[in-house]
Amino acid sequence: MTVPATENAAAPKPPRIGLLDTLRGAALIAMATYHFTWDMEFVGYLAPGTAETGWLKLYARAIASTFLFIVGVSLVLANTPETRWTSFWKRFAMIAAASVAISVATYFFMPGEWIFFGILHCIAVLSVVGVLLLRLPLPAIVAVTIVAVVGWIADTWVSPGILRSPFFDPRYFAWIGFAEMPQRSNDYVPLFPWMVPFLLGLTSAAIALRTKLPAKLAGLGTGSSLLARLGRHSLAFYLIHQPVLISIAFALAYIVPPAKPDPVQTYLQQCNTSCSLQEGEALCRSFCQCTLDKLQEQKLFTPFQSGEVKADDGRILSLASECSAAPQ
Repeated sequence: MTVPATENAAAPKPPRIGLLDTLRGAALIAMATYHFTWDMEFVGYLAPGTAETGWLKLYARAIASTFLFIVGVSLVLANTPETRWTSFWKRFAMIAAASVAISVATYFFMPGEWIFFGILHCIAVLSVVGVLLLRLPLPAIVAVTIVAVVGWIADTWVSPGILRSPFFDPRYFAWIGFAEMPQRSNDYVPLFPWMVPFLLGLTSAAIALRTKLPAKLAGLGTGSSLLARLGRHSLAFYLIHQPVLISIAFALAYIVPPAKPDPVQTYLQQCNTSCSLQEGEALCRSFCQCTLDKLQEQKLFTPFQSGEVKADDGRILSLASECSAAPQ
């Protein structure tokens, strides 16, 4: 937000809030536990799709929302009473470079599900959006946040998918967040709806600065805790933790090879994961169980699992159509 020089002099930079660093550190630990679950799935200890369904799906979303909320708060604190452009662009360059590195690495190692717009990409773009928003009056910032929240509620609860369109499905548009069927990625965090927790954090901090809350929180004295120290090095932790965890997972799988997964459970997990991108979980469970039963009845299950029968086979399309039309 642009303010006169006299106000800048009267408004010192907000104190560092140790509690915020602690919360960020706790979110990093939570993220690592979720990613280790994904690693256990990757090496075969858990059924495919485990990390993307049920409570783990909600857990992942809560972690990402927490991170983005804190990013919004931190952006305000770091750029008050005026934008610290040198520090801002330095941090932006670090995040952007890390994003590119992750995209390149995953493109070569996981070409089918490479990360074209993950959480670091989202943070980089939202940081630019946020620093521009801070130049607006507080009522305008609140209005933008309200519009984003209302859009999310409408698209998620009132009329699911109302803002979605196949036009946004290609990767060069999918990052915006209005894709109907985005291409698969191991970490897909588009601007919409993930701008919502970011804007809520930014707006909350902008409002809090009009009170004595930041000074009170800074006085809690939590900045020396282990979690707080970890939270102050979040980018380094993010880049290092997954190579370490996946190495541990591979080592465990080498020492104690995982049991072969149940093909039925594997099919249901994969079917539910794919279906849930478009429909609700209850509807998907019914549809996937129906297709499983019909595949087994027609003795197509094993050939379909082995790849002998493809998804575009007329028999597969027919039974899928029957299950879609059946009362759920």
